[in-house]
Amino acid sequence: MLTSYRYSALVLALVCLISLTGAAGSPAGAGPAVRLPQLILWAWERPESLRFADADHIGVAFLAESIYLERTPVLRPRMQPLRVGKSTPLMAVVRLETVAGTPAAFDASYLSTVAQWIARVAALPQVQAVQIDFDATRSQHDFYRSLLYQVRPLIPASTSLSITALGSWCMGDDWLGGLPIDDAVPMLFRMGVDRRNILTALARGQDFREPLCRNSVGLSTDEPWPDLPRGRQVYVFNPRPWTESAFQAVEQQLNP
Repeated sequence: MLTSYRYSALVLALVCLISLTGAAGSPAGAGPAVRLPQLILWAWERPESLRFADADHIGVAFLAESIYLERTPVLRPRMQPLRVGKSTPLMAVVRLETVAGTPAAFDASYLSTVAQWIARVAALPQVQAVQIDFDATRSQHDFYRSLLYQVRPLIPASTSLSITALGSWCMGDDWLGGLPIDDAVPMLFRMGVDRRNILTALARGQDFREPLCRNSVGLSTDEPWPDLPRGRQVYVFNPRPWTESAFQAVEQQLNP
């Protein structure tokens, strides 16, 4: 259960976002999941103004909340302002964070609470998709799978559900198969020990082994971009606040 303080903070964050976008929530659709534009900018937990990208062919995936997997889960809603244009399609991102006290196993009540917290971000203004960002360890795969199966029916059918994916999940692991998601975004930056093998495979023209990883890629402005398969949706992370010049540099790199 949310404490009164956490609930008030969540409401404040929702109202703040609504006032900055100037938009009202739209009714839940019953059709198939909507696909966001080809280029999506990640906006993390800091003040961000992306009104310069006000177009229906540019999307913004913003950190809406973080959930800390303590012994009892803790919700931290976004408290930093986000300014976007009225026509910008949005994706609400939920980050799951493990801590020293993260349980080895999660009961049904824990799972239900986390799923409901994730699902509520689908009602934010202009949100057409929900994305979960969780670097699940192998021992947490069953929990993650169960969580996704709980989240999917809690959000509208027209709201896309995606996850960020470690490169190893897409190239070698088989645990993503059958998940109730529309997309798994391979994170092609901050890859650590997997970096060389994954970039070498892509340079040789190989694609990701997991079909869910063949729709999109995740890149960063501060790392070299690998050879990319054609026709992929591109997510771009910027470790610094977005500016119009940084946005123009991304567009130029995608369309030289």
